[in-house]
Amino acid sequence: MPDRSLNFGLYGAHGTKSAQLAGQVLDRLAIEGGIRSPVTTRRGLNARLNYLTNSPAGYEAMREAGITVARGTLRRWLQHKQVPSRDNLARIDAAYRSYRRRNVARHLLARLNARGGTRVEIQPLDQSGVAEPRKRVIATDTASFRRLRIRSWDRIVEAWAAGDDDALADAWEDELTDLGSQWGQYEYATSVGFSA
Repeated sequence: MPDRSLNFGLYGAHGTKSAQLAGQVLDRLAIEGGIRSPVTTRRGLNARLNYLTNSPAGYEAMREAGITVARGTLRRWLQHKQVPSRDNLARIDAAYRSYRRRNVARHLLARLNARGGTRVEIQPLDQSGVAEPRKRVIATDTASFRRLRIRSWDRIVEAWAAGDDDALADAWEDELTDLGSQWGQYEYATSVGFSA
């Protein structure tokens, strides 16, 4: 694999896996139109609990997130007679995000695949902290900022909705090969941007 980063950051480069950055963009797109109030507010907690307790799949998402409280405790949370612990608040938020991902994945996939796919913009890793002899050579200034069109988001969205980071990384890297021989420079990036 060309330019693959095996020991990323060893010489001072900074960045995040571009697949992880893409997952964060998908998270933002999924939360759009969702609950915006933080889980620590009464409104945010109530909205998340109502969303999760509205179907058996929501209860399953709560179990998967590690929420194992008695029915009476859950009822007191919903009636505002008891406040969940900090750990349970974090679990409620995680359950909401996971369940929301699954619910919006199909709609998001249709938007991303529409009109021949979606254009993605990628800024490569930050080499400002790397000594000159160890910097990667970038052929031209325009090569540092790249755009590509992902025509099929199926594997990416499926892995993201399932919360499978390894499958997301594999699906994302398969799309990066469209950048040509220097695709390895974009395995780690400073930013990834797209919208749907």
